[in-house]
Amino acid sequence: MSDSPRVAVVTGSARGIGAATAQRLAADGFAVAVLDLDESAVASTVDVIGSHGGRALAVGADVSDPEQVTAAVNQITTELGAPTVLVNNAGVTRDNLLFKMTVDDWDTVVNVHLRGSFLMTRAVQKHMVDARFGRIVNISSTSALGNRGQSNYSTVKAGLQGFTKTLAIELGKFGVTANCVAPGFIVSDMTKATADRLGADWDTYLATRAKQTPVGRAGQPQDIAHAVSFLVSDGAGFVSGQVIYVAGGPKA
Repeated sequence: MSDSPRVAVVTGSARGIGAATAQRLAADGFAVAVLDLDESAVASTVDVIGSHGGRALAVGADVSDPEQVTAAVNQITTELGAPTVLVNNAGVTRDNLLFKMTVDDWDTVVNVHLRGSFLMTRAVQKHMVDARFGRIVNISSTSALGNRGQSNYSTVKAGLQGFTKTLAIELGKFGVTANCVAPGFIVSDMTKATADRLGADWDTYLATRAKQTPVGRAGQPQDIAHAVSFLVSDGAGFVSGQVIYVAGGPKA
């Protein structure tokens, strides 16, 4: 292997779990492509990485658009090097009860989470196969087990688990692992939006969810980043096709 750092791609990394993961991987020594829908939105993540001596590239792309995905991966390969680590984190919510959910609510969530993860993985895996090394981590959720008002989100998060297990089977012989991290309740813009949807005061909602979690606190984006850091490491080469619930308990 060359002395150049391995290249990691983290989608949806403007804030929250994605930003924390990008920063952690940079601290681990990866050159990181910080990808989100709007390139300008990832500037703060890139700046933080740079301020700590890391190397990062801001990339703007809609992960559900095949042409934009191809262009993004080509840009990353040219400017940073061939990517061999991919974290599929990009996601949106369009929560509603089934009878109120629109086709657009459904399609938007499916396209970003499932189509986006498929397109990004298909574009990057060839570099992993060529290198005979690769790490794919898909970000699922405890919502995969079912959650009121999230039939679309629960479906895609469960779907990512099946996608992960199939990738592990298909790509294992090339030195590529694929795993899922399924967060529980994490303090983020997305969970704040859920509280707003429920008409709940954020501080009260946060305290309630923390009390319901066996470890007695809410999760932080860094909790997920730590798990991803392990799964993309050399030492995790015999861990593949697994779903790791990072939820402060067995079903938080």
